[in-house]
Amino acid sequence: MTNGTKSKPGLSNNPLVGYHFQVTFLLKGNEDNTLDIRFQKASGISAQVGSFSVKEGGENLFTHRLPDRISYNNLTLERGLVVGSPMSDDIDAVMNDFSFTGHHVMVSILDKESQPTMSWLFMSAYPAKWSISDLAADQNAVVIDSMELAYTRFKRLK
Repeated sequence: MTNGTKSKPGLSNNPLVGYHFQVTFLLKGNEDNTLDIRFQKASGISAQVGSFSVKEGGENLFTHRLPDRISYNNLTLERGLVVGSPMSDDIDAVMNDFSFTGHHVMVSILDKESQPTMSWLFMSAYPAKWSISDLAADQNAVVIDSMELAYTRFKRLK
């Protein structure tokens, strides 16, 4: 270490890179879905604590802001369109039959040995929105499959 400081094992002073990551769908509780792991983009990993105001009698200079519920954005995943994906069956069930099966989804940032450095577990996730990129005869581009997943909550795994 530089300037004489010691670091705990497993910790790094370097920021993590966001281009080496993996998404894992845990179908039926704990069974890995090995086809639906390659995504080019994962976004929407955020949580926000809501608040509400309480006015105190006789106090006109401020109101108390107290914490309320936590809200989450949808998790958005993008990849090249894959034929035969188990997630496609879930999307079809939601969009065609209005039938929902929540699955746990894990998003992990990987190190240079492809081992998870940091992970988030999204609980009871289900498809809330699905789309593909435009089809254009004048472009030689991969068709992008985009899905938004709603979920109950997420937690960071250590």
